[in-house]
Amino acid sequence: MDPETTPDAAKSRVLEAALMHVPFDGWSETTLRAAIADSGVAPGLARALFPRGGIDLAVAYHKAGDALMLDRLAATDLTALRYRDRVATAIRTRLELVEDRELVRRGSTLFALPQHAGEGAKLIWGTADAIWTALGDTSRDFNWYSKRATLSAVYGSVVLYWLGDDSLDHQDAWDFLDRRIGDVMQIEKLKASVRDNPLGKALLAGPGKLMDKWRAPTAPDDLPGNTRF
Repeated sequence: MDPETTPDAAKSRVLEAALMHVPFDGWSETTLRAAIADSGVAPGLARALFPRGGIDLAVAYHKAGDALMLDRLAATDLTALRYRDRVATAIRTRLELVEDRELVRRGSTLFALPQHAGEGAKLIWGTADAIWTALGDTSRDFNWYSKRATLSAVYGSVVLYWLGDDSLDHQDAWDFLDRRIGDVMQIEKLKASVRDNPLGKALLAGPGKLMDKWRAPTAPDDLPGNTRF
C-alpha cells in the first residue's frame, strides 16, 4: 500500500488541514467539515477516522504533540542534567513544539466541559506517562501511579500558566515550571523522611502493604498510561 494513501496518512492530512480553522471555529464539527474539504480526503474515510467529530480532532492533535515531544527527547542528550531538570526539559519541550497557543487554548476549553473532562484527564495522564517512559522510568508498583499522577498535576498547571504568559520567550512560565517541580521535590523529601523515621514506618506499615500490591497496567488499551492509541 502506498504510504500516502494509508488511513494514518489521511488522518494526518485532515488534522493538518484543520489547524488553520481551529483558532476561529475551535475543535468543532465546523472545523472538521472545512478540514475534510481542504484535505481532499474522502468524506466517508474522514468520518470513520474522526467519528466523534471535533473532539477526535482535538485528541489526535494532542497525541501528535506527544509524539513530536518523544522524537525530540530521543534526539536530545539529557545525561548531564539532574533528574528534576530532565523532567522540566521534557515539559518545556512539549510546549515549545506548539506552533500556535490558540490551538491548545481551544483544546483546554473543550476538555474543560463536563462531558469531555475525563478525556482531557486521560490525555494529560498519557503525556505524563510518555515523559516518564522517555526518561527511563522502570517502576511497576505504586510509584508508577504516583509519579504519573504528580506529573499530570504539574503539567496541567504549567499549561494553564503558559497559556496566559506574555513574558519574553515565556520565561515566566518556565520559572513557574521550576517552582512547581521544586514543590514536588520537597514533598518527595518529606515522604522519604517519614519512611526513614521509626514512627513513620509504623504508621505506614498497613498502607504500605496495600500499596505494595499495586502494579502498573500491562496490556488493556483502555487503562490510564497506555500510550498505544
